[in-house]
Amino acid sequence: MRHLRRAAVRAFSASRWRWATWLAVTVVGCAAGEAAEPVVPAAHLLVPLIAGVAAAGTGLVTAQVPRRINRSSQAVLGVLMGSYLSPLALHQAAGAMLPLVAVTAATIVLSLGVAAGLSRVIRMDGATATLGMLPGGSAAVVSCAEDLNADSRTVALMQYMRVASVAMTAPILVQWLVTSGAPVPHPLAAAPAPWHLVTGADQDTGLVLLAVVALGGAWLGRRIRLPSPALFGPMLATAALSFSLPVHSMAPTGILRGAMFTIVGLDVGLRFNRSTVARLGRLLPLIMACTLAVCAACAALAWLLSGLIHIPLSDAYLATTPGGINAVLAIAVTTHANVSLISSAQSLRLLAMVVLAPLLIRLITALRPQRMRDDQQVE
Repeated sequence: MRHLRRAAVRAFSASRWRWATWLAVTVVGCAAGEAAEPVVPAAHLLVPLIAGVAAAGTGLVTAQVPRRINRSSQAVLGVLMGSYLSPLALHQAAGAMLPLVAVTAATIVLSLGVAAGLSRVIRMDGATATLGMLPGGSAAVVSCAEDLNADSRTVALMQYMRVASVAMTAPILVQWLVTSGAPVPHPLAAAPAPWHLVTGADQDTGLVLLAVVALGGAWLGRRIRLPSPALFGPMLATAALSFSLPVHSMAPTGILRGAMFTIVGLDVGLRFNRSTVARLGRLLPLIMACTLAVCAACAALAWLLSGLIHIPLSDAYLATTPGGINAVLAIAVTTHANVSLISSAQSLRLLAMVVLAPLLIRLITALRPQRMRDDQQVE
């Protein structure tokens, strides 16, 4: 009994130490992002991401962001995104839905083509190549890789390399693309009081509403089996409440928003540890080339979309870029882009990816044996 008590005390102490460590990392990352804000675009996201890559690559930090912290940041981000999806914003985005669907379909076709070429060049199995190159839903894709008989480690490397590439370059590209003057800020982007954690004047009520909607939305998202329920549940719950409540009063801002973006950046960066990169090091050049090819193709689609629906190229780029939805939406907020349009486009593609991924893998698996038999007959 005494040994069990000591083991429980040690486990509790280790847990408290781990949480204290992550709290310190988040505080330092948030402070570094705040200090870099005047010179680095989307600094609260980009600086922690680079720090996470450096910390994981050197072995200084070996653990991922704790699951509860990660889910909490996703839920808060979901509330922030949902606050942009007001009835007026949804009405404005609806007019561009047909071009967005067309661009989403073209992105999927391009990614499948690149995956097919990759599997032939390095003889990677079709399921792994396809899941690795799917442009969206990285967390959901990686989580279902084993169930679809794919190599989850390779899929994770390909997915998070794409996410990190987009997250590190998009803020700079968007800042460069905005050449027609300073962007018009969204009402939520107005400078808050330094001590404010939510945008409303009544901080206590706003924080309570934020907690209730974030927790309730995440729970509902799991119950109805949404993809990325911690993100989409609160986002849809907030959007639904916007028809009857002033949801802008509970949108995170200030230190809370900076901490949320810091966790999103760390979550991406810390996935690139030494063992993961070393295990698949020989594949890195080709995977990076394929990733850049997909990103370039999506940039071309962004240029086409910008001309079709007459929106800034920077907004079209964020709407079509194949990065992680968390990182892209965070960049959209910090650069004052058209968040309602971008979140609609990214959400549409994520839903399409999650629904289509199992069907595509089954189709590829069914066709591959037949193709192999045909090749043997030709030989």
